[in-house]
Amino acid sequence: MEKLLVAASHEDLPVHVLGQLSNMLISDQGVQGLVIITSEMKKIEINGRDVIAGAGIDMISVSEFAYEHALSGLEWAAGLPGSVGGAVYMNAGAYGGNTADCLKSVVALDRNGRPTVLTKKKLGFSYRNSGIQKNDYYIIQATFELKPDQPDEIRRWMDEFNLRRIDKQPLNLPSNGSVFKRPSGYYAGKLVSDAGLQGVQIGGAQLSTKHANFIVNIDHAKTEDYLNLINLVKHTIKEKNGIGMELEIKMIGKGFTEN
Repeated sequence: MEKLLVAASHEDLPVHVLGQLSNMLISDQGVQGLVIITSEMKKIEINGRDVIAGAGIDMISVSEFAYEHALSGLEWAAGLPGSVGGAVYMNAGAYGGNTADCLKSVVALDRNGRPTVLTKKKLGFSYRNSGIQKNDYYIIQATFELKPDQPDEIRRWMDEFNLRRIDKQPLNLPSNGSVFKRPSGYYAGKLVSDAGLQGVQIGGAQLSTKHANFIVNIDHAKTEDYLNLINLVKHTIKEKNGIGMELEIKMIGKGFTEN
């Protein structure tokens, strides 16, 4: 990866480092520049109470690894499909837990392939955001600082959170996860539902009938279909509630414009 970054820097190419692509919308017109997939970065190990995981391993596996070593703090991630790198980048979270809560540090490469260690403080976490999004660092490894607990208790919470996902989320259809961030004092899905948009379909994409903050692919949806639904929601909620809906998903590629 270091050599690829150096080459991209010399050629002045945009760089996109991607993991499981679980919270992303990628243009049907393609992506310009260098795309690196972290699928080979799956080493995971333990050092006392620290779990050290490569950027490409999925958070479900990291949560299971922590459980196997009787370490608590990642139960909320038991059903999270994203990668470690993506979770750090987005400060992913669920059911009251966030990546920032248990992250100790990350190893990242800069635009020229030079490694550096970034502590949690340096990462500048906020709701579904991190300082990584504002600079040219690329995560290759993360260390999570966890707490010992009884395995039965850890598993109980993992199972509880997974049951909630099954009950509330449209897991039977392709989606890119929660589309909008939760506005302060509101729930994004409820705003969409109350606006009468739940179940609305454009092309092959639909605002899920199970959870209105998910856009599901029900018939070979194109990125244009997703984007048209996103803009419909933004315009409608702004008009009805005066609230600016902010995207949680990340969009990369050619031709994306938000109205």
